[in-house]
Amino acid sequence: MLSRDARWKEDPFRAMLKKVAPGTDLYEGLENIIRAKTGALLVVGDSEKVLSLCSGGFRLDTEFDPSRVYELAKMDGAIVLSSDLKRIVYANTQLIPDPNIPTSETGTRHRTAQRMAKQTGNLVIAISQKRNIVTLYKDNLKYVMHDIGVVLAKANQALQTLENYKGVLNRALSNLSVLEFEDVVTLFEVVVVIQRMEMVRRVAEEIERYICELGTEGRLVKMQLEELMVDVEDEGLYVINDYMVEAKDRTAENINAEISDWTAEDLLDLAVIGRALGHAGSMNTLDIPVSPRGYRILSKIPRLPYAVIENLVGRFGNLQAILQASIEELDEVEGIGEVRARAIMEGLRRLRQQILLDRHI
Repeated sequence: MLSRDARWKEDPFRAMLKKVAPGTDLYEGLENIIRAKTGALLVVGDSEKVLSLCSGGFRLDTEFDPSRVYELAKMDGAIVLSSDLKRIVYANTQLIPDPNIPTSETGTRHRTAQRMAKQTGNLVIAISQKRNIVTLYKDNLKYVMHDIGVVLAKANQALQTLENYKGVLNRALSNLSVLEFEDVVTLFEVVVVIQRMEMVRRVAEEIERYICELGTEGRLVKMQLEELMVDVEDEGLYVINDYMVEAKDRTAENINAEISDWTAEDLLDLAVIGRALGHAGSMNTLDIPVSPRGYRILSKIPRLPYAVIENLVGRFGNLQAILQASIEELDEVEGIGEVRARAIMEGLRRLRQQILLDRHI
C-alpha cells in the first residue's frame, strides 16, 4: 500500500493544478485570454489518441509562448499543446469526441472539453468567453479555478484552522506523554491522539491543494504549513507503532494509510480507531490499560538512531522496562555502548522533567 505522502505526490488533481498555477507560462497565457475575453479550448497532450479526435485546423509544432497562445485563441478552434507544455502542436482545430460520452455541461465548448478529458484522459482547459471562468477537466475530474485573491484568503483561513487543531493535538500529546511515564495510559488517550493527528493531516492536505493552485503566490503559505507540520507524520507513526497489536500482515504505515481513507463519520468513532489498531471494537475497550513500546518517547532523545530504538524496544518490550533498565542492561543492547547508555538514561530523565514541568505551566 502506498504511503500517504506517495499517494499525495501521485494525486492527479495536484498534478493538474501545478500545470496551470501562477508562475507557469501556461498560466500567463490563460490570463491573457481571460483579459481579452475571447474564450478558448486547450488540450494538453498530443498523443495519437488526441490527434485522432482532431479535425481541420493547421499544424504549427512551434515553441510554446504565452503571447502565441493568446493570439491563437482568437480563432474559434481548439489549441493542442504538447504534454510537456513546450510546444504548440495544433491550432484552430475542431475536436470530435464520442457524443455518447455523458456530460453534465451545457455549453458547447465545455461539453466538448469534458468529453475529450473522459475519452483521452488528458488535461483539457475550457475558458468561458462570457464569464471569464477557467475550468479544468481530466478523466472524470472537473475543477473550476478561482481568483488568486479568493484562493489566498481560503488558504489563510485554513492555516488558522490548522494552527488551532495543532494546538489541540499538542495538548493531547503532552497528556499522553505524562501518562506514559506514569504508566497509566488507557486506549482512550491513544485513539484521541490518532484522531487529532488525522484531523490535522486532512486540513494540511487541503492547504497543499491551495498551494498548488497558488503556484509562486503560495510561497509564504507553504512556509507556514511546513513549520506547523514538522514531525507530525513521523510522530503519528510512532504512536501507532507503540500501541498497535502486532501482526505479520500489518504495519504502522498500513494502518496510517487505512485511517486516511476513512470518512469523517468513521474518524469520529473512537472505537473504530481502536479496532484499526487491533483491539476489540466496543466502547468499553477504550478504558483498558495499555503500555507503549517506547518508540515515540525514545525518538525525542537527540542523536538516537531509529535502528537503536528498534533494538531497545526489541530487547525490553515496553517503555517502563526501558525506564527501569540499568546502564549495564542498556549497554548490552546492540548499538549501545556505555556512553550512549548514559546519554539515553539522561535523555529520558530530562524528558520526564520537561514533560511534567510543561504540564503545570
